Amino acid sequence: MSQDQGLSEPERRCIATGQVLKKQDLIRFVVAPDGVLVPDLQEKLPGRGIWLSSQRENLELACKKGLFSRAARQKVSVPDDLDNRIEMGLMTRCMNLLGLARKRGDAVSGFAKVEASLRKNKAGLLLAARDGAPDGRKKLKALAGKLPVVELFDSQELSQALGLENVIHAALPRQGYIEKFLIEASKLSGFRCQDAEVKEPGRSSDD
Repeated sequence: MSQDQGLSEPERRCIATGQVLKKQDLIRFVVAPDGVLVPDLQEKLPGRGIWLSSQRENLELACKKGLFSRAARQKVSVPDDLDNRIEMGLMTRCMNLLGLARKRGDAVSGFAKVEASLRKNKAGLLLAARDGAPDGRKKLKALAGKLPVVELFDSQELSQALGLENVIHAALPRQGYIEKFLIEASKLSGFRCQDAEVKEPGRSSDD
């Protein structure tokens, strides 16, 4: 990506942190006609958008300080389970994209097959179940090098999404849907447990 292309990416301001971020790092909300706050994960709902960086703690801060009402310039009703709704919505979006990989027959699973895919430079993304053995995950992550690594889902979730049995390690080829998947997975990581991780090229887990 050139510098000019990076500068042209749409940006919005997070109401909780005040930071101006790329839209892909934020969640859009709108206020429904009845005054209820609605997460717009597809960014297609009508109405003035309210933007929040995708971390559970920022949502909690925005709710505690009434930042949604302030941004909307009206009284806004925030559902008690909004955080869980967002997590489930983002989870569904991730699973649908992995389902696309399943339909196309793109996924490679099993330690040996994933290792071979990485060594032959055929993989574009490494998936590692967060409940898998640390030694195996560490070895494949080292082989992945600068490839994106997603350690966000457990074995059951990966198995269900990919239509395979006992998925601990999986690799996907370089396909257009991978970039979209990484955006959704990165958002989801802000609402999942602390050991869930998405590592993208050029970005360490400490960023």
